[in-house]
Amino acid sequence: MRTSAETLEYFNRALASMPLDRQPASLYEPIKYVLSLGGKRIRPVLLLMAYELYHDDTDSALSTALGLETYHNYTLLHDDVMDRADVRRGKPTVHKVWNENAAILSGDAMLVLAYRLMAETAPRHLKAVMDLFTETALEIGEGQQMDLEFETRDDVREEEYIEMIRLKTSVLLACALKLGALQADAPAADANRLYHFGEQLGLAFQLQDDLLDVYGDFKTFGKKIGGDILEGKKTFMLINALRLADSEQRKALDYWLATATEPEKKIAAVTELYNQIGVRQLAEAKIHYYFEAALACLDEVALPSERKENLRSLALSLLGRKN
Repeated sequence: MRTSAETLEYFNRALASMPLDRQPASLYEPIKYVLSLGGKRIRPVLLLMAYELYHDDTDSALSTALGLETYHNYTLLHDDVMDRADVRRGKPTVHKVWNENAAILSGDAMLVLAYRLMAETAPRHLKAVMDLFTETALEIGEGQQMDLEFETRDDVREEEYIEMIRLKTSVLLACALKLGALQADAPAADANRLYHFGEQLGLAFQLQDDLLDVYGDFKTFGKKIGGDILEGKKTFMLINALRLADSEQRKALDYWLATATEPEKKIAAVTELYNQIGVRQLAEAKIHYYFEAALACLDEVALPSERKENLRSLALSLLGRKN
């Protein structure tokens, strides 16, 4: 069985050879650009590794993996436009290199390409694959809409936020694992356990992303630190800071959240308030909770432990853990 690094190398070779030579070239250049930015390719790697739990011939699952990665990057193009993000994986975003119209239209083309790749699934698995993928795509849109609505609300609760990130982020990781299992004819119970493994892992992963946006560094994070603070995004950190702040801390938070100038001072001030209130420790505890829940789901998959070790190792590496 391949390690995650070997699976990534295998997948990247396939991605590099994916034909994108249609006309007009200007529609496909942004697609080539965003797919060339690299990254961990977590979703296709998970799909292929889940497939390989049951069968070694991953070539038959490759088009689905390519479709999933194409779809994921389509969502990033549109997310970056909506978020006015300037940097993705340490490089300028598509709408900065080209413009917003190019990012939207090329993103639309990526969605169509993703469905075409998904449709190359073997006929006996096609309906199950398309049903899961389509349901997941709808859920991701629902999560994105929730995220947008949170921007104008001051009463977002932690459980609402968790549901939003489950839809916006976790379900695609879960979908990846289940797609691999379905195509490998895994038992239904195992396919569902792998789905829940990905779902819980995704929650831990997104909460860590929230944490790193405040406490990470640009070189490893690939995005500007403090972006969520500047945008006033309702993250786990902010929701709990607002919930737990005393009157003076709440007054300071409200002041800085309403301040559009002095971005560096704003990031430093809000971070210090987070330190005082203790939301970093809360986030770390919640990340640990979901990570342990993910590993418990993986443990329940009815295969020998050594067969699942590469997936477990990948999960550990995603959260920066050693055991």
